[in-house]
Amino acid sequence: MYITTTIPYVNARPHLGHALELVQADALARHHRRRGEPVRFQTGTDDNSLKNVLAAEAEGVPVRELVDRNAAAFEGLRGTLDLSFDSFIRTSSHPGHRAGVERIWRATAHDLYQRHYEGLYCVGCEQFYPEGPCPDGHEAPLQLVSERNWFFRLSRYQDALLDLIRSGRLRIEPAARRNEVLAFVEAGLDDLSVSRSAARARGWGIPVPDDPGQVVYVWWDALANYVTALEGGDYDRWWVREPGKVHLMGKGVIRFHAVYWPAMLLSAGEPLPTAIFVHDYLTADGRKISKSSGNAADPVALVDAYGVDAVRWWLLREVPRVGDADFTEARLIARSDEDLANGLGNLVNRVATMVHRFLDGHVPPAGEPLAEVSGTVHEALEAFDFRRAAQGVWEIVEQANKYVERTRPWQQDPRGREASLGTLVHACRELAVQLEPFLPTAAVRVAAAVAGERLPRPRPLFRRLAG
Repeated sequence: MYITTTIPYVNARPHLGHALELVQADALARHHRRRGEPVRFQTGTDDNSLKNVLAAEAEGVPVRELVDRNAAAFEGLRGTLDLSFDSFIRTSSHPGHRAGVERIWRATAHDLYQRHYEGLYCVGCEQFYPEGPCPDGHEAPLQLVSERNWFFRLSRYQDALLDLIRSGRLRIEPAARRNEVLAFVEAGLDDLSVSRSAARARGWGIPVPDDPGQVVYVWWDALANYVTALEGGDYDRWWVREPGKVHLMGKGVIRFHAVYWPAMLLSAGEPLPTAIFVHDYLTADGRKISKSSGNAADPVALVDAYGVDAVRWWLLREVPRVGDADFTEARLIARSDEDLANGLGNLVNRVATMVHRFLDGHVPPAGEPLAEVSGTVHEALEAFDFRRAAQGVWEIVEQANKYVERTRPWQQDPRGREASLGTLVHACRELAVQLEPFLPTAAVRVAAAVAGERLPRPRPLFRRLAG
């Protein structure tokens, strides 16, 4: 499976909304690797945006300095969030990206033409709108732009796109987002402006082939990363022959990925992605978390304060498949203490303590499994439902705790106690296996706590965060 995230602008440091998508993609990648499937997980940064140029101007630093600094912060989330991506592309510096963008441009030349255009432009979205204000909540007023641009004949691909989506060859989850895209395409597609004047872009970006007075529209440039990052044999392996090509994204950019990108690929004669998984927004006090809103929760600061397990678990356990999720630190703390410290950690330590008390730490033979959840977790992740998948893992904790209260090993005869504790140690070991895609660091600690023929002495696996 080829799993990709969107590549965010680097006009500022990453916020928790970026962490959500990265952690979701990481859990999906780890899950499929654990099943023995080949996986390539790719992310990166969109460096060639006018937003980045304006941010550098506002800060009084060269664009390259700002882009390099903020892109490094995004790449650094690998360690902060326990991410396992295989490839990180930066569109301003990846050696094959510009050539790849130029190749796609030339391959679509039969669908490109020039004309004058005038419209209202949102720098935050990097797109034109027929009227204001920005529908995605960017507060800066739309700019009236009048210039001669290159256009792509998007309208030519309306029927082909409808067939792709209706047939399921391009799968869009959840269904509400699929219906949204279908409604947009059915309403009729206008041709798309795919270049900007080099003067307005301050010379930053990829020049249009054979027309240096224009730069390639940043979205055309950015969408190409899914193939330009695949060099040599990787392109054939992961884009041509791979049967599962999954894009993860937020709902605000679905039109670019489910309409513009497939149309570009159809025009260029390229293979298409197979699935588009869409998440809604993280909010704070009901407002979308974003760089421009002033409510951008810093994932690095959150991990420093509460630990990576607490942050990853909140993102995967609390965020619904459909609907925005409102974040507060109090909610993160409560979920971590309830589930990780009081639930999972207490279960593992309780089991290990009883094994040491009654069996001198020696692990008895495994009994019958308490909960078979691998199928439930896989089914949930196939439907892009991380909260349901996390609940599937949690079923082991719930069933094990119920088993303890039902069997009460401390009151059983030695033979019954040994059988019960064997069942519980096996459940904790299975919990470590199933937990790994969600909390890889915690899974290692859980596995170590119940490893071997003689268990190590129990110790706290998670700290309580509430004061």
